[in-house]
Amino acid sequence: MTIKRREFLKATAAGGALIVTGSQSASASTAGETIPPQAVGILYDSNLCIGCQACMTACKEANDMPPEHSGQYSTWDNPLDLSANTLNIIKMYKDGEKYAFIKRHCMHCLEPACANACPVSALVKDRETGIVTYDASACIGCRYCQVACPYNVPKFDWYSPFPQIHKCQLCDHLFQQGRYAACCESCPTGASLFGPVEKLKKEAERRLLLEPDKYYDFPVNHIEKGNTRRHKAEKYIPHIYGSEEVGGSQYMILSGTDFSKLGLPDLRERSYVKDLEGVANTFYKYLIYPVAAFAGLVYLVRKREHHE
Repeated sequence: MTIKRREFLKATAAGGALIVTGSQSASASTAGETIPPQAVGILYDSNLCIGCQACMTACKEANDMPPEHSGQYSTWDNPLDLSANTLNIIKMYKDGEKYAFIKRHCMHCLEPACANACPVSALVKDRETGIVTYDASACIGCRYCQVACPYNVPKFDWYSPFPQIHKCQLCDHLFQQGRYAACCESCPTGASLFGPVEKLKKEAERRLLLEPDKYYDFPVNHIEKGNTRRHKAEKYIPHIYGSEEVGGSQYMILSGTDFSKLGLPDLRERSYVKDLEGVANTFYKYLIYPVAAFAGLVYLVRKREHHE
């Protein structure tokens, strides 16, 4: 098979254009390092969670997800972890007489690694709500988002002939109905609280200052609805998990049990997206030079072959 010099140079130019385009799209997809003014999220308080799993049931109903049976003879929904059929799960940590619960689902990071890893923008961070949404029609099934997510959240539907990625989208399809995340709507204790991220942060900071063993009012379901329940405060780990990890997120967690024992990864503050921005920009910027050099070398080789 032979190739003409003109055809090769045209192909090389086209490849260079794609590289430049890729650089621009990569830079554009990293927006999200600050919280949008209208950003919404969830504050989960492990100290208030009773493990009733009402949030799991509500999530399944709101997102039309089938039950998942982890045991051979089980007849009810009892998933072991997040999956294509389970977007939200309650897990329990137990050590002797001490136990605690943790609620796992998408963190909706301020700088989502999944969205930055996606080559076709199937995962996008909404500019107004900050929710990381998924567009199945754009997805090519590469699963880069799974590898990129530091929380191991996105899941692939391995058993479907037309597989998709599945993850929590904060029930954004309910917003037009005047509703909000089903897990928060159904929580009876206020352990899962929905609302504007800034207000949730202030509420989390307030709870960290509460005196243990005294009773206080805690917002229930939605921080702006005004409903409250009275609980006895328990001692908290002095950190809001998710507020700083890998750039921060819109899902924040409070707990009286060490976060590592609840299965939450110990992550640094700087997001991986920041590191990749520098690498990608440098790579795309200077790759055009070796591409041009390679084109010149191929031209010289082809000219020599023709001469011989």
